[in-house]
Amino acid sequence: MKVVIALGGNALLKRGERLESDVQRQNIARAAEAIVTIARQHKVIVTHGNGPQVGLLAMLAESYSGIKPYPLDVLGAESEGMIGYMIEQELRSLMPGRHIVTLLTQTEVNRADAAFRHPSKPIGPGFEQREAERLADERGWSIAMDGTRWRRVVPSPEPLRILELGAIRLLSDAGVLVVCAGGGGIPVTVSPTGAVRGVEAVIDKDLAAALLAHQVGADALLLLTDVGSVYANWKEKNAQPILDTTPAELRQHNFAAGSMRPKVEAACRFIESGGSFAGIGLIEEAGAILLGQRGTRVRRPESTLDFTNKGGNIDFADTDPPAKG
Repeated sequence: MKVVIALGGNALLKRGERLESDVQRQNIARAAEAIVTIARQHKVIVTHGNGPQVGLLAMLAESYSGIKPYPLDVLGAESEGMIGYMIEQELRSLMPGRHIVTLLTQTEVNRADAAFRHPSKPIGPGFEQREAERLADERGWSIAMDGTRWRRVVPSPEPLRILELGAIRLLSDAGVLVVCAGGGGIPVTVSPTGAVRGVEAVIDKDLAAALLAHQVGADALLLLTDVGSVYANWKEKNAQPILDTTPAELRQHNFAAGSMRPKVEAACRFIESGGSFAGIGLIEEAGAILLGQRGTRVRRPESTLDFTNKGGNIDFADTDPPAKG
């Protein structure tokens, strides 16, 4: 079976933690253990977030006087390499001899996308309002509230096409564990003549993961975060976990734009485009989510596959055999 695993930002940095290399590596090591439980039996493609990291790189770039700051697409490429390196290294330590590759990935967007007129994607650290307003004035940022703090917000256009898709397919089909499309991929536009140019934006990693899963023909998409499942009426007294569900049922609820909404939308898109199974839940429960034992499980209404694991293990007899080292 081919599984796309999308690591939420907390795989690298938990809420309130400092943006330091050692902290991120410790979190990635724990995420790698969860990935390996699946990768030992199935073909796996891993993607990840990069919001805090690309924001920090942007701030560091602006601290050099007399040098024009690097654009977001270049910083996105830097973060893909940095984070992919750490993920790849931790996975190699747990699976010696397994072929693992980090692939710099570009994602095509439409320059006319309305998102460029309405920046909404938070990047970088949070600030108190006065400090955020000062930085916005000095640096020409757009800012918005994210939880209890203020953060820089940038355009987040729809992902249309992953340019390295052919290479990802070749590597995955050959049994290579691929780390790619980090941070949603580097946002680029493609001209009618084929010229590729980066744009000042950050792509939503969950929507890019759904696109990736669909385009590589994945059987399952796992969207892993720091919450055990999707909740109806989140933070209300009548909050209830949503466990086994369908896209139509999920779309009847409202979810927070900066939190669960992108993951729910990504799961729905994957299933609606022909995918068999999407799961949302805790990183450390990745294996159990795939078996239908934990998290929110999203399926097609007509699906005959049993992801609830009632009374035993799911039969994966018709799936791909484990890749050999």
